[in-house]
Amino acid sequence: MLEKVNTTMNGTQPSSCDWNPTAEKIGKTFAYCLIFIVSLAGNTIIGIIVYKTKTMRKPINFLIANMAMSDLLPLIFVFPYLIQLLYIDSWLIDGLLGQALCKLVVFLPNVSTAVSIQSLVLIAVGRFGAVVFPLRPPLISSKLCPFLILATWIVAMALHFPYLVVFKLAEYQGRLVCHSHWKEVFGKNAYKSYFSFVLVTFAFMPFVLIAILYIIIFFELKSQRSPGEQSVNVGQQRQQRERNVLKMAIAIVLGFAVCWLPFAICGFIKFALGIWSCSFQYYFIVTQLIAQTNCAINPCICFIFSRNYREGLKTLVS
Repeated sequence: MLEKVNTTMNGTQPSSCDWNPTAEKIGKTFAYCLIFIVSLAGNTIIGIIVYKTKTMRKPINFLIANMAMSDLLPLIFVFPYLIQLLYIDSWLIDGLLGQALCKLVVFLPNVSTAVSIQSLVLIAVGRFGAVVFPLRPPLISSKLCPFLILATWIVAMALHFPYLVVFKLAEYQGRLVCHSHWKEVFGKNAYKSYFSFVLVTFAFMPFVLIAILYIIIFFELKSQRSPGEQSVNVGQQRQQRERNVLKMAIAIVLGFAVCWLPFAICGFIKFALGIWSCSFQYYFIVTQLIAQTNCAINPCICFIFSRNYREGLKTLVS
């Protein structure tokens, strides 16, 4: 999907569109810098809190930290490139390093998104097990969690490996651009098949599964009753803890969906219908910016919904 972003960034807006280059540069530069600062600080702090606080070393926090670390990839590889293209519409680095960066600038952000989606699914599965089967061993234990986290990265890199093959530096109108060569490498309809597969398996199916799991969790929490008077307080405390964790988990899922769904719809419309009018390009730019804010929103959600993360932040500051 970021291939569409790459095409836009390489200056394919038609001259007939009523663009205001100065306003666009100022607005995007401010937005990118704000997202970069908030995301870098927030995600780094989330990782440090989980690493340093023993009571935070639980599967859900490991998975949140996994998302935080994956969100750092776009900051390092994409945002400097986005800002540079606003002022210099050409790839600056040639040779082997330039070729490597051309591939990584598309590969790693897609890996980051895939890791985040898998982490959201695992969080939902973990919450499902904790609420629906509270007396059984957890579906995702602290010992199993590191292996699952490693699996999210392996699957994400395997899924997006084609980007490492198809993206290459090429000279276009006297300047270097990072361009894809799907037809030359994999055949005429390769990208359509690949895009459809990724859209179904890593967008539609995961969120359907997540929605089903959280609906089941909601009704389970609603119907739960404590078995006796002596265990009323204990049961209520456990349910309240589950509800607090559940609120944060659902907020993270909703934040991800709100940020990425408009951009996914936009990419699908262009992919399926080939629409690329001026008004559609305005919409594309806005949805692109919204999608990129997700890496800054996740840490904010954690601090808003979790007292443990707020206390961890206070400890670090003090």
